[in-house]
Amino acid sequence: MAIEIKVPELPESVADGTIATWHVKEGDKVSRDQNLVDIETDKVVLEVVAEADGVIGKISAEEGATVKTQEVIGSIEEGDAAASSDADKKEASKKEEADESDDSEEKESSEKEAAEDNSSDEESSDASGEEIEVKVPELPESVSEATIAAWHVKAGDKVSRDQNLVDIETDKVVLEVVAEADGVLGEIIHDEGANVGAKDVIGKIVKGGSAKSSGGSASKSESKEESSNDSGSDKDSDAVSPSVRRLLAENDLSASDVKGTGKDGRITKEDVEKHVKSAGDKKSETKSESKSESKPAAVSGDRTQKRVAMTRLRKTIAKRLLEAKNSTAMLTTFNEVNMKPIMDLRKTYQKEFEERHGIRLGFMSFYVKAVVEALKRFPEVNASIDGDEIVYHNYFDVSIAVSTPRGLVTPVLRDCDKLSLAEIEAGIKELAIKGRDGKLTMDEMQGGNFTITNGGVFGSLLSTPILNPPQSAILGMHKIQDRPMAVDGKVEILPMMYLAMSYDHRIVDGKESVGFLVTVKNLLEDPQRLLLDI
Repeated sequence: MAIEIKVPELPESVADGTIATWHVKEGDKVSRDQNLVDIETDKVVLEVVAEADGVIGKISAEEGATVKTQEVIGSIEEGDAAASSDADKKEASKKEEADESDDSEEKESSEKEAAEDNSSDEESSDASGEEIEVKVPELPESVSEATIAAWHVKAGDKVSRDQNLVDIETDKVVLEVVAEADGVLGEIIHDEGANVGAKDVIGKIVKGGSAKSSGGSASKSESKEESSNDSGSDKDSDAVSPSVRRLLAENDLSASDVKGTGKDGRITKEDVEKHVKSAGDKKSETKSESKSESKPAAVSGDRTQKRVAMTRLRKTIAKRLLEAKNSTAMLTTFNEVNMKPIMDLRKTYQKEFEERHGIRLGFMSFYVKAVVEALKRFPEVNASIDGDEIVYHNYFDVSIAVSTPRGLVTPVLRDCDKLSLAEIEAGIKELAIKGRDGKLTMDEMQGGNFTITNGGVFGSLLSTPILNPPQSAILGMHKIQDRPMAVDGKVEILPMMYLAMSYDHRIVDGKESVGFLVTVKNLLEDPQRLLLDI
């Protein structure tokens, strides 16, 4: 019996998606809840998991294809008799070839290691004790300190030039510190969790040194096993789905900590949750034994809890949001917009637009264009307060709120008045991907005169967005909902969306705020105005 693989329900403000990555191919065995394919929309990546154990049948939508809600993109054959036998044969032949290649590689590596032993003896006399300091890179002026997030090596490990040694987390970005030369990590001065400043020495590399060993070939075999395990863990971490990676990060775990029960040892959500639960049970048992005398009567049921330190990014988000509430006279005004004209325009020209520009036409480019035009007409909204002065900006840098595994960030799309719809779409997609992968730079995070946030992709019907200081206003877009509306004395069902604009009443008056929002509404309901500049 075949099970159809379908595109999940998309938010109403998202018309279609794109097949980003297939994690399986035709004939592969899959297990229940295994991530099969990632589908990318305007701002989020959706995962499609297997509904049951089986074998992948036909994949009808390849990577890069544009798909819609509930569209069938493949199938799973329950019961793996025929396909699995062929797959097993292929795997067996591949395993035999791999074994043969491993034998030859081991011979070559043993000869290479013997040669390296001789050369290392010669090099040790040349590079006797030369140390290279591992330093924190230069931090931006607005960042005074950072936190050691994760060491990827430990003292005594061999390192190669340009290898990532440690991740250092600042308020909004993660910096990588790489090795300046081949050698051995001799000492780690600051452990994970330590606060450090710019140019602080956090470790030392012995250039051209050799790894710590208790005896010749044994140590080499151990280091070889460790490197293979490390590469295996890296491979496993790449193989896990984005939702599993997020769950691992939330619980401060790595892929090697959890035993996978999926295909080829792949880790599933249930594996992580089971590991976290068992770890919590062990901790609670230990605490109950140490405090048995003072412990009150036990309560029946599963009542575990965990305490996790806030990340530096989460601390910064909390601090800035609290400052926005306490230091601004924030007020919100609302309106609604008929999205039918834009939806009809996208439906008419979507295919030609994508063929010409290589990117899908979404809603965000229209939002940005409408906001830029409204900012030109109401310069107070494009201004900010600096002490006792008002700073009016004659450029249009728009911050786009992006949800990432580490938290909400607002990267900046610069000079939006000079960008076309296609360039805006490409810029937003690039920022969203960088945000998801943690690759945003400090320059991409700083600045911005106005923020757009789209809660509609998560199903929000109405909200009051909070200001992003020192900006004076933020526009919230929401879910597109079909509602009965009165048009020329008749009731029509139209795709309506609420707009919410929060603004700092110290600099923006009610007249300007309402006028700004009405301008955005008119431009979205009649997109030809954007072309005619009226």
